[in-house]
Formats: sequence, C-alpha cells, structure tokens
Amino acid sequence: MLDYLSLIFVVAVKVFKKTTPNGKVTVYLGKRDFIDHIDYCDPIDGVVVVDTDYLKGRKVYSQLVTTYRYGREEDEVMGVKFSKEMVVGTEQVVPMVNAKMELTPVQEKLLKKLGPNAFPFTFNFPEMSPSSVTLQANDDDQGKPMGVEYCVRTYVAESEEQKSHKRSSVTLAIKKLQHAPASRGRRLPSSLVSKGFTFSNGKISLEVTLDKEIYYHGEKICANIIVSNNSRKSVRNIRCMVVQHVEITMINSQFSRHVASLESREGCPVTPGASLSKSFYLVPLARSNKDVRGVALDGHLKEDDVNLASSTLVTEGKCPADAIGIVVSYSVRVKLNCGTLGGELVTDVPFKLLHPAEGSVEKQRFNAMKKMQSIERHRYENSLYTNEEEDNIVFEDFARLRMNEPE
Repeated sequence: MLDYLSLIFVVAVKVFKKTTPNGKVTVYLGKRDFIDHIDYCDPIDGVVVVDTDYLKGRKVYSQLVTTYRYGREEDEVMGVKFSKEMVVGTEQVVPMVNAKMELTPVQEKLLKKLGPNAFPFTFNFPEMSPSSVTLQANDDDQGKPMGVEYCVRTYVAESEEQKSHKRSSVTLAIKKLQHAPASRGRRLPSSLVSKGFTFSNGKISLEVTLDKEIYYHGEKICANIIVSNNSRKSVRNIRCMVVQHVEITMINSQFSRHVASLESREGCPVTPGASLSKSFYLVPLARSNKDVRGVALDGHLKEDDVNLASSTLVTEGKCPADAIGIVVSYSVRVKLNCGTLGGELVTDVPFKLLHPAEGSVEKQRFNAMKKMQSIERHRYENSLYTNEEEDNIVFEDFARLRMNEPE
C-alpha cells in the first residue's frame, strides 16, 4: 500500500508561495525545511515573480536572515535588546546578476510555468550555522519565543542598503534541521555506577543500557536496568526519565527539562543481597509537554508539525561545545531511592534524538503519512492526479503557515 501511494504522490510538486501586500512581487519556495547533512546543507532555491512595469528602474533583492532571540521580549527595557538579527546572505534577483546560475529541478519547472517575469535565486547556509530551535513559552509570556529562526526576505529598493517598505517586501519563514545518519551504528550506550554508605558495609550497583544510540522522534526508548544490592540498605523505588539538556550559547546559560518519566515500585523494595532486572519504555513527545516552559522544539511553522528539538550534531573532529545557537542533547536518567538516610543513586546515559535520514524506510513512511494528512486537509486530489507536465505544481499560501514571522 505504501509503495502504491508513493507512486501517486510523485506526480505533484508542492510549492509554497507568498505575495507582497501590493501584489507586485511573489516569492516561491519548493520547501520550508532545509536539511543539514553535517558535511553539506541543502541550498535554499526559490523563484521571484515581479511586475517589471512596477520596478521603474528599481531592483529586487533577497536576503537570508537569521534571528537569535536569547531573552524574553517583555524584559527588554531602556533600549536593551535580547535578540540579534543577522543577514547571512544577500542576492540581487532582478535584474539578474548571475546569469549562469545552476538551476534545481524545482526552479526549472517554476520558470517554465511562471513565464518571463520569473527570476531564480539561491542561498547557502554558512558553515556551522545553528539549527532552527524554539523554546516553549508559558501562556502568560508575551512577545516572540526565544530561539533561532530563519527567513527569506525579498524587497524592492533602489539599492541593497535602502530600507525596504512593507507594501513591497515579503518574508517567508523557513527551518534548518538536522537528520540522523543513514546508519544508527551498533554501539549500545551504557553506564555502571555504585554507591556506598557511611557506617555501613557494601554497595548498591546500578547498570543502565539502552538498546540504541540514535532514536527517531516518536520512537519508543528502551532502558534496561540491573540493580545489585550488596549493602544493608533497601531500594524503595526506581524512577526513569528522559532529560532534555539545553544550552543557550549567547549568554552561556544551561538548563534541563524532563520530557518523559516513569516511576515504578514493581520488584521493590530490593532488599540486601537481592538483585533486580527491569526494562523501562519511554516515549518523549512534544504534545506531552505543552505546559512545560523552556522545552526546546524544532523551529515550527504550524501546530501539526511540532516535535521536540533534535539533538545537535557537529562535523567529525569538532567539539560539540563549538556549536552555536541553542545546543540540545538528551539522556536517560535513572534514580534509585535508597530511603531517607540512604539518599539516591543516579546515573545518566546519553543518546541522540533525530529525524529519520533522507531515503530511509522510516523517512519514506513518515513522509507518506504527512502527505496523506496534507491531502485530506487541503483537498488537493484534483491537482495530484493530473498528468500534464506543466500543471503538476501545487501552490500553497505561505502566509497561513508562518508563526511569529519577523517584520
């Protein structure tokens, strides 16, 4: 059934568009999500359609802009700003400067369909640029949430430095994401710790092993736990949690949030001389943490594609501490409650939480489900089943999908 559906979906190309308030300039993008493959990143390829009579000698520019917000907007007083906007790429689109630009298949289709007033543009993300991340705010928080955002801004002006006017400019929010490697590897993350007690002989040992190093969003995490009690204390209960660790590099701030947890007394107390082997299954999901302030989410443009932020990956040979923006990592934390006087025995086992790799079976299944939902939601059946080469592009208004778009 999945293979049959994939053959149907390949007929149509979904393109996002947005028009300036005066209707003179329209920008088209083939996708909103651009993947960082560690060694290279997907280029941002788009097309601008402009009413050339409106320009009257002026030019059309496009910019790739990133906004790094590291503090609450409502705390900005006396001119102090807790955000930084950076233009990381600028290109003159009309008149076209680079006539020998290498076009992508989507650009070629759009230029063929949209006519002579269509002009292509391409941007590349800078090396080590941060991924799109949003920190979840409380209902009481005002203003834009903290995080890293990207957008493509297109405007009409006499020169690149001239300030754009709202009626002749348009901004499209996009995302830069990281996907898992093609192979998950065979290493099983594990940790072995022990705890002794004052005025008491013996120790309690705790071993935690995960069944994988890389998990996909929505996948069940299995933590295998072995407790060996060679002390005179008893283990009263066991708590297992998935912890999201967040670092805001701009202000050198770090904090953690529990995004899934499970407590069990089954098999407890583990009395002196006894042992316990048990498996915990946890699924960290964004929808289970909607009320938790500070949880990092993949920069989202609409509510139905929200998920927890992916683990931050860096190129081989580089230190994770060199990453900029908002750095996210995960671990499974296990706590043994050894009583009021015994305290707790705690260990963390790190793992990675990512999207499936492009081309993998998991990614194909995920994409097929998303496309089925999109068809039902937007009623694209008539467009999807067309067989004409020139008419097999589905346009979707970008304005409905953006969230907290920069002005």
